[in-house]
Amino acid sequence: MSTHQPDSFYGGKGPENDNQGVIFGRQILLLALVCVAGVVLYKFFFNGDSDLLGFLSPSKEIKLTYVPSDFQPHLDDQTTLRILSNPSEYKQEFDDLVYNFNLSLLYHVAKRMNLADSLKQRLEPEYKKHHQYLAGLYFSDFVALKDTTANLYENWYNDQANQSVRVFNEVAGKYTCFFVTQVMATLLNASGGKLMARGKNVDTPCGIATNEGLKPMMERLQKKASIMDFSASRGLLKEKVRRGIAELATYEYQSKLGMDKTLQYKVLGYSISETDLRVEAISVVKAGFKLDRYFDVTLNPRKNTVYVTLPEPMILSHEVYPRVDKLDVGLLSGISGEEMNANFNELRRTFRKEAIEDEKVLDKARLRADSVLQLLIGPMVSSLNPRYKIEIRYQQTATKPDETSLRREGKEEPVKAKKEPFIPQ
Repeated sequence: MSTHQPDSFYGGKGPENDNQGVIFGRQILLLALVCVAGVVLYKFFFNGDSDLLGFLSPSKEIKLTYVPSDFQPHLDDQTTLRILSNPSEYKQEFDDLVYNFNLSLLYHVAKRMNLADSLKQRLEPEYKKHHQYLAGLYFSDFVALKDTTANLYENWYNDQANQSVRVFNEVAGKYTCFFVTQVMATLLNASGGKLMARGKNVDTPCGIATNEGLKPMMERLQKKASIMDFSASRGLLKEKVRRGIAELATYEYQSKLGMDKTLQYKVLGYSISETDLRVEAISVVKAGFKLDRYFDVTLNPRKNTVYVTLPEPMILSHEVYPRVDKLDVGLLSGISGEEMNANFNELRRTFRKEAIEDEKVLDKARLRADSVLQLLIGPMVSSLNPRYKIEIRYQQTATKPDETSLRREGKEEPVKAKKEPFIPQ
């Protein structure tokens, strides 16, 4: 008797096993669809991603071709410096300055990136969304950083414009990259995407705004500010120098001489009495410039040179300190005060001639004038512009010696007789 067992008894495929496999496959497929739907809903409702299938595709690439463009802010330099020097007085003008300058930066970036006209038309509306809080940040930071405590009368110069440009450059540098990046990312819809650029001088929007817009504009304003501050300080500097440094002594020369004199009293050609005089003296000669007579400063911005014009050097003081070592007065001849003064004057003239002709004290005063003035007004010139240098010039006019100088030389200025006016009879 043979027995027949079903195929399922030996592990064969039966109808029940086929149904179970189909059901299991459907469950796996349903689970996968639920997962996909969950991811899609999460990205749409929580991340705000309108591209529901963006996660399945690679990141979008934005391709741009950069073109050359010149930055044109269309701002008047003199007006800009006046506003920056007095921000509290021109608060509304300061707000307009920030608006126009930032918008000019955005248009320059858009031109360099060769954006379509439709995108350029959206620049101003997009920037207006940021301007209100940006203007407040610019103004508060600018006023806080600007040093308004400097007393003009304690300084020899006025650097209001220079200081204002430096502060504005610092404040603008803090926020330029932020708002430029925000506006451009919104226009290009570049969040999470890649910016593929080609062309000449390719750079990020931030780099274009700072290197091609902000930096050149601040450098140009700095030059204008230096000229403006110098013009405002020129009169103050000249007045301070004339009042505080009437005489600028740049060279001192000391020497020592002796003099022997024998005064004789003669009768019929024969000396019957003699007076011996021996004097030793120390001379101190100071050479320099009388700044109260003439002093001028001018600026050549093209050569970055400040010209300081001085009068011709002269002997400012000449002191003689004599000492009588021997005085033997004869029986019949003495020595009068006039004779003593005449001898001292002769000694003084000898000292002066030696100082001017032999020691060249006036030439040495010229040589040392440059180093003295570099120490005197060099810091002021450098504060206006580090590139400025000082060059010394001299007034080519002959100056008439005053009465004090004539007396120092032992001379008397002749008194001119007044002409009587002609009265017709």
